[in-house]
Amino acid sequence: MTAGARNVLIIVALAAAVAFLPGGGDTANFVAAVLSIAILASFVLILARFYRENRVAIFSLGDRHRAMLYGAIGLVVLAMAGIDRLFDTSIGVVIWFAMMAGASFAVYQVWRHYREYGF
Repeated sequence: MTAGARNVLIIVALAAAVAFLPGGGDTANFVAAVLSIAILASFVLILARFYRENRVAIFSLGDRHRAMLYGAIGLVVLAMAGIDRLFDTSIGVVIWFAMMAGASFAVYQVWRHYREYGF
């Protein structure tokens, strides 16, 4: 048996367990929630390490650009937290893309300032 066939059989067995065992859907939701929390925790740890390694460069940006950077990060977090509700309506989709575009523009401005003054 090849590795590909074995992997397909594992996926089929897991799908059958979710579909036919009592409580399989609840268990699948629980596993998905645990994996989501693990991924979120890993992102937070990576960002914390990035912040610690670049603290001097971040503080040397100045108050205005540092506020723009933190505001952009906050805007992305807000947009990602409300993505389910925003994507329910067409105006919500436009607002979500506007939020992401604004955050991207702010990060670009901070990056330009960082590169321009040679930090």
